Amino acid sequence: MLFKYKAVDEKGINKEGDIDAASRDMAISALQRRGLVIVSIEDKEGKKLFSDISFFDKVAMKDVVILSRQISSLFEAQVSALKVFTMLSLNNDNKLLGKKLTQISDDLQAGFSISESLSKHPDVFSDFYVNMVKSGEETGKLTQTFAHLADYLERQYALTSKTKNALIYPAFIVVTFFVVMALMFVMVIPKISEIILSTGQAIPIYTKIVIGLSNFFVHYGFIVLIALVLAGIWVWRMSSTEKGKSYLDKMRFSIPALGNLYKKLYLSRIADNLDTMLTSGIPIVRSLDVTAEIVGSAIYKEMIKKAADDVKAGSALSASLEKYPDFIPGIMIQMVKVGEETGSLGQILKTLSEFYKREVDGAVDTLVGLIEPVMIVFLGLGVGVLLVSVLMPIYNMVGTM
Repeated sequence: MLFKYKAVDEKGINKEGDIDAASRDMAISALQRRGLVIVSIEDKEGKKLFSDISFFDKVAMKDVVILSRQISSLFEAQVSALKVFTMLSLNNDNKLLGKKLTQISDDLQAGFSISESLSKHPDVFSDFYVNMVKSGEETGKLTQTFAHLADYLERQYALTSKTKNALIYPAFIVVTFFVVMALMFVMVIPKISEIILSTGQAIPIYTKIVIGLSNFFVHYGFIVLIALVLAGIWVWRMSSTEKGKSYLDKMRFSIPALGNLYKKLYLSRIADNLDTMLTSGIPIVRSLDVTAEIVGSAIYKEMIKKAADDVKAGSALSASLEKYPDFIPGIMIQMVKVGEETGSLGQILKTLSEFYKREVDGAVDTLVGLIEPVMIVFLGLGVGVLLVSVLMPIYNMVGTM
């Protein structure tokens, strides 16, 4: 929030200007730390209706990756933490991230640690991110920690982006197919059906079916639209509950090709996350708890949380993972067991992460290679069958004239 203030400095000189802070109290605290005596302070943004409000401001993972790399570079140059966050807050293209960094800078000036300041912004800095920074503060390796964070986030961003981008084209083809079919049923077929019915000739059964579907969509299409909207709301509400997320996960994993792809994506994320945290000196139980929260799958979240409880009770991680053969492959369990026995679990997990990343890349390439031609053929057949159903009677009519 932006506040307009009037104040007096230590020399009695009047000062006025604007300050960006999360709240009125934080703005007052920040001004007092500058040695100013506040005369008045008011919410400047409150006077503006919609001029500075953006409903689309958000901090993407790419922004956090770039930020982490910048912080690491500035720390390497021996720049103080306060100056680092102040500089980055003033030179950031993302307005929301700039405000967050300003608030972090104010917290650092108030005496909070970096991890404590970051933890106040969970919508930008995940629990994993905060714990990594906290570990870097405790070990005195903040520069390396931010470099590791940037590397980790880059890997996750690249992997997730490739998977999402691979599914965009098939989704576009499917949507296009249904839009074309809907337009055919509502706008094209009714006009053609009038011509066919006006001839009084016998109509093939498949043409009757098409005309019947067309009449239904023309007169009751709004019911279908309402049903789709209600289904979307139902899915959205389900995705906001743990039970619903688990159910949707099961549906996702049951899809033959996509299910296997998602499993490999989550396994890569789990292995990479655990490797990064264990290498940074974070205890395995805490690493498992954090990984469970950011894995992105309700089913894997539940499994990892149970694994954390088992490890806390004295069980080996590999023994706990063996309980879920449908979601944790045998090769992963065996390699984790070897890592536990040899004391090189972090290195083993890094190897697993790289292995599953290659598996995801290969699965995505294969999926895209198969889906594109199948979807195009399916679209062509659908439109072709529809056109043949309504054009054949017209062709027969012309032939008898």
